[in-house]
Order: sequence, then structure tokens, then C-alpha cells
Amino acid sequence: MENRSVDNLLGGQTIRGLENPINNGPFCNPYNVTDLAEGIVCSAARDYDSVTDDPDHAVYGNNFEFYGTFNPENRDIAQGKLTPTQQGFVQEQLRLYSADANRTELSTQVMNYYTEDQVPVLTTLVQNYVVFNHWHSDIPGPTDPNRAALVSGTSYGHGDNDDAFSEHAFPQRSIFQQLTETGHSWINYYDTAGGTGPDAGFFNWTYTTNNTDKIQPLANFYTDAAAGSLPEFTYINPSCCGVGTNSMHPSGLISDGERLIKDVYDALRAGPQWDETLFILSFDETGGFHDHVPPPLAPRPDNLTYTAATPSGESYTFAFNRLGGRIPTLLISPWVGKGYVEQKGTTVEGETVSYSASSILRTLGYLWDFEPFTPRVENAPSFEHLVQTRARNNTPTALPSPIAFRK
Repeated sequence: MENRSVDNLLGGQTIRGLENPINNGPFCNPYNVTDLAEGIVCSAARDYDSVTDDPDHAVYGNNFEFYGTFNPENRDIAQGKLTPTQQGFVQEQLRLYSADANRTELSTQVMNYYTEDQVPVLTTLVQNYVVFNHWHSDIPGPTDPNRAALVSGTSYGHGDNDDAFSEHAFPQRSIFQQLTETGHSWINYYDTAGGTGPDAGFFNWTYTTNNTDKIQPLANFYTDAAAGSLPEFTYINPSCCGVGTNSMHPSGLISDGERLIKDVYDALRAGPQWDETLFILSFDETGGFHDHVPPPLAPRPDNLTYTAATPSGESYTFAFNRLGGRIPTLLISPWVGKGYVEQKGTTVEGETVSYSASSILRTLGYLWDFEPFTPRVENAPSFEHLVQTRARNNTPTALPSPIAFRK
């Protein structure tokens, strides 16, 4: 799924242990990080399905949202002298769209959250399965770099959605290559309605080894689920990124995204492979929506960097040494606990750290016996301990229908 933070999408979930506006807030941002006298705006329940003014989620946009500047001092960040304040979300939204709407409307676009009643599909999943309190995107940047990191442990130095992703230019090892070379089956299903992806197409290997037959339209997923012929590793890309798409990326509707989640869950739950299924529901990145939890530092996946011009007129170089904001992530299976909130995880060195997209590769490495692709993956916490030894018999047979509300 696309472009939602924990505080935004799960901000109204009242389950204990999930840090969000309804449980711990409200959280506030100033209109101007350098002049607090201009006033503040605080998180509140949202009254519309989606937003038309897509918040900034470029690397430099995340910088401003986290640190209040487009060009934070990297040395100070690495040494722990400069930490995120999460105070720049409102001001960055105003900078981008002040000609389109008044500042009250723009501020609520990035600060407000959805109630339990407004997202009944997600609410049911949170109440019946495992949700993570500290799961961050791997990169404080946009869609494609985060998707590449999820399936390969690195964006290979890419920090924006450049042409390399559609040109199949990435040389690094991916989960798709790993599974093929070790005799495991996979399919990357994707919604053909549009958007980025399918993610298996990022990699040169997929094309040079004639594995494009494993990239299939989403309609095939429903057929395969009903027949009990899903592969060992099923990977789904929703459509993106506007009206009529189902990833939840603005201006796509939250209710359309909930419809996709319901359809996928219901197909899995009714299919003959349900008792051997772990459905991981996650997002690429926060999409510029406010989250109050500061993203932590993380090991660099490689020695590559990304440099881009910023709105300040200066260039900024990112060394991929910190995570992005918190993103909604759930484990859905008869083999996980009911209504459980997982906090931080533990690395192989015994350090307590936040989960990230690299935790998926770390866990799959234990499942299918392969080494971590990058230092980032090696030092990510796995979540295999959340898989129980006995299956539950009280999982919902179907999810409720989504609710479309004011647009």
C-alpha cells in the first residue's frame, strides 16, 4: 500500500500499546517552525476520505518535516546531536500548496487521522491480528526507493522515482532472484490500473533470465487463491496514485484501498491455503503525513549516496543511514495472536531497535535459509517469534465493507 503514516491511518485505533493521537495525543505542529507566535495546529479526527494536495515525501521534504530544514547537518545526525522534532509537516504543506487552499485546510490534511469507524477493514484487522507500533520505512523518501529496499535491502543509491526503475536497471540481488535460484516459487501480482511497479520489474535479472512470466495481473491472484495454487511467496502491488486507484496514495480514496485489502483477505481466508498463510500488510512510506515518533538511525546498506537540489537552493546528500517515518504494518494469519501490538524488535547482536521493511527480508532469510543481502538487513530485527506453534480457529471469515465518506 502507499503513503500513509501510523498517526494518520491508525491514529484513531484505541487498542492499548499503539502510540497514536487518540491514545497519546493530540500532537501539534506550528505554522512556522521559526516563528511559533504564528500559532499551531493539532491532530484531530478527519472528516474526508482522502486529500487532493499530496504532501511532500521527497528526501528533502522528509528532512523539513523531521528536522525543520531541507539541509540538516548529517554529521550531527550521525553523532546523535541533531534529532528529529517532527515539527515541520504543516509548514512544508503550506509551502507547497498555499495558493490552492487556506492554511487551516492544508494543515488538517497532514495532521488529522481516521477514526475506527471510518476504516472498518483496518480496525477489524488491528483487533484480530498483530499490528506493529514501531515499524518504519527503510528510506525517508518516496515510493520506488522504498519498494526496492523492501525486496533487495537497498535502493542502490536512488532517492527518487527516477527512470531506472522502469528501465529494469537495478543490478542487486532481490528476493525474487534468491527464491528462484533456491527452488522456491513466487509471483508478483500487480493491479494493471496504473502506477509504479511491478517491483520485480525493477531488476535487470528478471528480464535477462526470462522470469517475466512471474509478473502477473492481480486478477490472477484471486483465481490462484481460490484454486489453492498460490506460490510460496506472493507479492502484490496495488494501483497508484490518484482517483480510481487502490493504494491509498492521495488523491486515491482510503475506502478504495480498504476494498482492496478486504478483497485480498477474503480471498485468502476462503481459499484452501489459509492455514499455511502469513499475510504481511504494509506501506511503502508515510507520504508526508504527520507521525509524532522520530525515525531512528540505521546501518547503511552499502556505500552509495543520493544527492539532490532542495528548495533552499542548496544540494543535500543522503547516506541512507536512517529510517523514514512509521508506517502501518500488520501480520495477518491464523498463526499469530489476536489484537496484539508488537513494540520494538531485537537484532542478532541483542540490540532493541525499530522494525523496518528490511525486517521482512531478515525473517524470510530465516525461513528459507539465505544470508542477509546487505548490512541493513543483517541488523534488522526479525519477527518470526510472533508466529505461534498452534493455529487459531477464531479468525474472521470475512472483513466488513469499507465506508466511503466525504471527499
